[in-house]
Amino acid sequence: MRLLRLRYSDFRNLADVELAPSEHATIAVGQNGQGKTNLLEGLFFLVTLKPLRASRLQELVRFGAERARVAGTFLLGGAEREIAVEVSGGLRQAYVDGKRASSLEEYFGGVAVVAFTPDDLDVVKGGPEGRRQFLDRAVFNRFPAYLRESRAYGRALKGRNRLLKDHVAPDYLESWDVTLSQTGARLWTRRRALLTELAPRAVAAFAAIGRTVDPAAYTYAPAHLDDVDFQSAAEPALARALHEALVRRRARDLERGFTSVGPHADDLEIRLGERLARTYASQGQQRALILGWKIAEIENLHAALGFLPLLLLDDVSSELDPERNAYLMDYLAASGAQTFLTTTDAALVEKAASADTVWYRVVGGTCTVEARGEGPASG
Repeated sequence: MRLLRLRYSDFRNLADVELAPSEHATIAVGQNGQGKTNLLEGLFFLVTLKPLRASRLQELVRFGAERARVAGTFLLGGAEREIAVEVSGGLRQAYVDGKRASSLEEYFGGVAVVAFTPDDLDVVKGGPEGRRQFLDRAVFNRFPAYLRESRAYGRALKGRNRLLKDHVAPDYLESWDVTLSQTGARLWTRRRALLTELAPRAVAAFAAIGRTVDPAAYTYAPAHLDDVDFQSAAEPALARALHEALVRRRARDLERGFTSVGPHADDLEIRLGERLARTYASQGQQRALILGWKIAEIENLHAALGFLPLLLLDDVSSELDPERNAYLMDYLAASGAQTFLTTTDAALVEKAASADTVWYRVVGGTCTVEARGEGPASG
């Protein structure tokens, strides 16, 4: 997989931008607020159909414009294919080679991306919601059908919560409980499968960069499940266990007006040794735990899909200590992956560059190529 061309039309502050990325590293340099992150967000949105930052799709449309569009031409198995996504009126539409995508499987076939942002570095010390989103992004990268499956669960959750807020009789919740338990069990099996593959790789990666004798641990086990072994139970058994938990907690949920058990209420537990990393690990160790996870995600996708994903790093180097940043840049340079980096200081990412690296200067939503001999200046 290789991205050959990329074009943005009215995406965020990018009115009309076209990029010809390097086969290896493409680096965007500029001051904060000029549009560097928008370049990466657009590419992430193109490949995943999910916003990297926005809470509403309409936020992706440039002010005063009617629609936003991002299109990319990929080389897949020796043939070129264009995928594109448009946002208008708060809705998205995906295209493959100029025609509306007939299915998510058709759209996602052969492409994958791993994004690494400064927000990711705060996941360990943050709240459960951030860790769930962090986990789900990795699950989706590995299992693209997870996008459709999580939407189905979200619809069922929204419907049940609406009834809870209306304080309906408990029996009226039964049909929603059945749907929620079935869709929830599917999400649980996806998350469990991802952790089974990825966690050992993340533990090994952290061991190389953590600078501590304490081993890392990344675990996931839903709360409030009785009489079922989450790690070994089949999906139907998980669905029954979730249904029983929903029934058991109906009175509590009706009193409080929201559903208190299910994938939406779980947490990804990250430990250092025997203790929770969010309370015990230093800031450097917390960031090394996330760095280890990202490296594991890259390697796991490579092993599972047979090709390296696109790598997006949004000004991460400025948040890492020099030793860990050097480790990351060396890893990127050696990986052979097609990588997109943004930075305010070109010196921080020099080690990821090669002879064919394309450097862009980003100012006010415009991107201009800088010849390497000009020496991209610090922003």
